[in-house]
Amino acid sequence: MTTTSKDDPSRLKGVMTALVTPFQNGVIDCDALATLSEWHIQCGIDALVPCGTTGETPTLAWDERLKIIRICVRTSRGRVPVIAGTGTNSTELTIAHTSAAQSCGADAALIVTPYYNRPSQEGIVRHFEAIAQSTNLPIIIYNVPSRTGVDLTMHTLDRLAQIPAIVGIKDATGEVKRVEYIRTIFHDRFILLSGHDETAYAFNLLGGDGMISVVANVLPHVFVALRDACKAGDWATARYIQQRMQPVFKAFDLDTNPCPIKYALKHRRGMSDEVRLPLVRVSVETAGEIGSALDHLGGTDDGANAIFKQVETTSDAQTAPLAWRV
Repeated sequence: MTTTSKDDPSRLKGVMTALVTPFQNGVIDCDALATLSEWHIQCGIDALVPCGTTGETPTLAWDERLKIIRICVRTSRGRVPVIAGTGTNSTELTIAHTSAAQSCGADAALIVTPYYNRPSQEGIVRHFEAIAQSTNLPIIIYNVPSRTGVDLTMHTLDRLAQIPAIVGIKDATGEVKRVEYIRTIFHDRFILLSGHDETAYAFNLLGGDGMISVVANVLPHVFVALRDACKAGDWATARYIQQRMQPVFKAFDLDTNPCPIKYALKHRRGMSDEVRLPLVRVSVETAGEIGSALDHLGGTDDGANAIFKQVETTSDAQTAPLAWRV
């Protein structure tokens, strides 16, 4: 019998890609999405996360969201979980999206706190209670105050911890001390996933279980190496990887996600950088910064092979920072 994420939530740990939605002439490029997903699985990514912020979900129609989830499920064939973004600022619509994602074969749901209408903490709790009662999927809460205008308090997390269906939290605040605090209070009750690439190393050092990464779209092999280092407790290696990535993170911050990552995929893999209004392609100047950062980083275009290797010094068998292999 195949083990599911519902039976074994530990499958929802590790490094996961917040997938872009490729477009061609305003239409979802199904072949490009399947190819991207397969490449990520081959690179060792632990889960695919379609229909999140990076997937431009606010601009997707109902049938488009289902098509994307089905493509990911069909491509994965059970090799890695598919965690579908199903959250909206309407409880009723989120329930409908989550039910549909389950019907499409998703393994879990990533549900953002309601945005724009800025509910109270009581409203947030009731929102997730209603969703949890309507689905058999494991739920990962997505906390991203910079996008939603609301944040989760520790008291709210304490109440949400009473809901068995909620298995994890994706925290995109960038406040790395928060993960240590949550881990201290709630121990292993929640799977804790970084949603902020620039602080993913520190997040995992302080008690995290992995990351849902935007930049992994174009550099999955780098984030797999980061995952492996964190899992092994090799924090020197993890820190080195994170340090080498800083120019890339800085370049990607020059415009709104997912515009930079789509240009990066065009630069590295020849994919279309088309986005849907109100988003627009990055400027020529920003494109130059992104391309320069990626070129300086090194690595191959296909990214299928690891670009790090361990180098030992001759004294006391100490391990030096990783050498970069291009």
